[in-house]
Amino acid sequence: MSPVDQKNDSDIVTGIGQMFAGEDIIPEPPTAGPPTVWAPAGLLPRLLRRLKEDARRPFPMLYDLTVVDERLRQHRPGLPQSDFTLVYHLFSLERNEDVCIKSALTGEMPSVTSIVDIWPAANWYEREAWDMFGITFDGHPHLRRLLMPPDWEGHPLRKEHPARATEMGPFRLPESKEEAEEEALKFRPEDWGIQRAHGDTDFIFLNIGPQHPGTHGLLRIVLELDGEVIVDAIPDIGYHHRGAEKMGERQTWHTYIPYTDRIDYLAGVLNNLPYVMAVEQLAGIEVPERAQVIRVMLSELFRIASHLVWYGTFAQDVGALSPVFYMFTDRERVFDIIAAICGDRMHPNWFRIGGVAQDLPQGWDGLVREFIAYLPPRMKEYDRIVMQNRIFKGRTQGVGAYTLEEAIEWGVTGPGLRACGLEWDLRKKRPYSGYDQFEFEIPTAAGGDCYDRALVRVAEIHQSLRIIEQCLRNMPAGPYKADHPLAAPPPREMMLHDIETLIDHFLEIGWGPVIPPGEVSTGVEASKGITSYYLISDGGSGPYRLRIRTPSFPHLQMIPLICRGSMIPDLLAVLGSMDYVLADVDR
Repeated sequence: MSPVDQKNDSDIVTGIGQMFAGEDIIPEPPTAGPPTVWAPAGLLPRLLRRLKEDARRPFPMLYDLTVVDERLRQHRPGLPQSDFTLVYHLFSLERNEDVCIKSALTGEMPSVTSIVDIWPAANWYEREAWDMFGITFDGHPHLRRLLMPPDWEGHPLRKEHPARATEMGPFRLPESKEEAEEEALKFRPEDWGIQRAHGDTDFIFLNIGPQHPGTHGLLRIVLELDGEVIVDAIPDIGYHHRGAEKMGERQTWHTYIPYTDRIDYLAGVLNNLPYVMAVEQLAGIEVPERAQVIRVMLSELFRIASHLVWYGTFAQDVGALSPVFYMFTDRERVFDIIAAICGDRMHPNWFRIGGVAQDLPQGWDGLVREFIAYLPPRMKEYDRIVMQNRIFKGRTQGVGAYTLEEAIEWGVTGPGLRACGLEWDLRKKRPYSGYDQFEFEIPTAAGGDCYDRALVRVAEIHQSLRIIEQCLRNMPAGPYKADHPLAAPPPREMMLHDIETLIDHFLEIGWGPVIPPGEVSTGVEASKGITSYYLISDGGSGPYRLRIRTPSFPHLQMIPLICRGSMIPDLLAVLGSMDYVLADVDR
């Protein structure tokens, strides 16, 4: 058995050191993040391949790949000297464990070897790292811009790149620039290693999007067609990119919370939760039990709201028009509850560091009780008109299928993973916010096709209702926010007592908390899969590095794999079944 087969975190790090005895492997001092080792850039392909393939219980999923610009960082005790740090986050579902491999890169424009031959999913992650930081990946099949326009100058997540429009000159779009940008967006098959013809066959190239109702947002997919059969597909993302990570590094810890709502903009507070949990872990803040249960209830209400949008629009994608009107009406009932509790609907930014913004209002229980009694009969009706509809079944069964091994290889999480038969849910496997106190099941399916992904999500709505009912019956008393100096300003009676406390109150409200140096990675089971925040604090009033790992990004990268050999209408069924959000992809 390989040394890396040991079970606990410290043994993982020790095992890697034993596997590569004599190499320059440096264990990182324990942090709030996963166990971490530093390895030389030249060793990375060999090390990562062994972790993926050679261990008896390997780490088969490349969960994330990102970069940290270290050049302005002040607090790096015990870490190797580095201008840029390359971070590989690996995940083992079997072990229920993570491991991070870091590599110190030096120089203005460093380069490393691509690992696309180890994980195909590394393709987009490496392109993003080059696009945002200027890290070159030697051997990458198509290293070009991913999120930024093709003619963009600079690498936006480097520290020297401006973070605000006021730091840049006024935007101008002369006719010559407009023509150049249009030319840069033209699709040339040769640039992607695609032939225009094969033998006696001339292929057709068709643009789907970026403005197309079937893409659910600004997404462009270039299809290579032999008649109506898809030979290949090239997704083109970035049209919805808003610099969410860059904004996180210019905001204070507490003022960034509203920005998180706009990542998966259908999931509301489910976006707040991993961010505030990560900050709380860095700061050592313990959230009161009542606040945790309130968070769970609101998260499950938003899971239902998000799934209802998916349910109705998926049915519409394959030809059924009525369900989208019914389900959007039911979603309004969810928003009535959200608005009554939070004061806003889609983007309430209501979770706070240490708890929630306010206590539950009078009458909240009546609204929730009415909703959980109302929705189950409606779900039965939707099952009859959608899931049991033979046309819907014909359009989705056996379409867009992938195996469990392929799902893990490409970084699939959430309903898309459970549709392949694996009973894996972060709320059960790594309970957070008190989820271990709730009774619910993890729905699964067996075939991994469009229909099975739908089955899982429909069943998840019922499980969310079970969780909400338990919140209703067992809502604990107590405070709704932690009594911690980094979570709440001093009480008013203390503020008026002396000038020092008044200053503390002013700074806490204006600048927000100053979080101790450290780093952490915290994830939640969001509506579309696992969403996590990787935060680095340099001891300031805002993040030094903020990384958002979203489920939609790796899911959308699978489009070519699962669409080759299908028909054009099948592509729309695949897109609908994935339940992605473009802001979740582009950030």
